[in-house]
Amino acid sequence: MTTSTAAKGSSTRAAHERIPGVAPFTGFRHEAIQFLADLAANNERAWFQPRKAEYERLLKEPLMSLVASLDERFRARGIPLAADPAHSPFRIYRDTRFAKDKSPYKTNIGASFPWVGDASAGGVAIDAESRHGGGGYFHLSPGDIFVGGGMWHPETARLNAFRAAVVADPARVHAALEDPGFVALFGHVNGDELKRVPSGYAADHPEAELLRLKDIVFGRRLSDREATSPELPDLLADSFEAALPVFRFLATLPA
Repeated sequence: MTTSTAAKGSSTRAAHERIPGVAPFTGFRHEAIQFLADLAANNERAWFQPRKAEYERLLKEPLMSLVASLDERFRARGIPLAADPAHSPFRIYRDTRFAKDKSPYKTNIGASFPWVGDASAGGVAIDAESRHGGGGYFHLSPGDIFVGGGMWHPETARLNAFRAAVVADPARVHAALEDPGFVALFGHVNGDELKRVPSGYAADHPEAELLRLKDIVFGRRLSDREATSPELPDLLADSFEAALPVFRFLATLPA
């Protein structure tokens, strides 16, 4: 065992010693991906409830373990994102109160890792506001596994602040969004966009492409092999580390 491997093993053990009841992450099983495919074909309580224990074993518990492993890696590397096994994972249950689709369950699992700046990741609340204010994200569903982040559906004030920064200091914005390490891994930021430049900006503004954005997000696809590997926490931490210039820029935008 190399020194670096030993250090990783020690760090992982330390993480799980701090979080009782969370087992070390060993990779999602192929059966977990198949479970989500079966759920998509049988999205009803009568099918899910007898299989709830299977969902917890294959998906819920490994996702908590993944988050716990990321918590340790974030701390060790000084990556200021919050990873909390109790709050980072999204619930499997859909909010159907105002939805036409009344299917009770999501057919994916995911977790969010909000930016916490210089604050300690321990004890940081992960709520609806922090999920939309900027940070990292992991998503797993059949045929659609990815890691990414940014600001998805940001509040109006923060989106306006982004547009103001684009106009006032485009060099700073492009330096962050076009950081070579970030672009090599993720390409360019994207998201839902307006058909036209928003009101108040010239239709032919040189930064029209950025000004039309309604989200500022990025992502990279992962393979089933990567998702089922015990090395997934390191892969995700590497990805989030490469995105630090973008995270840091978005964190400067006032809410």
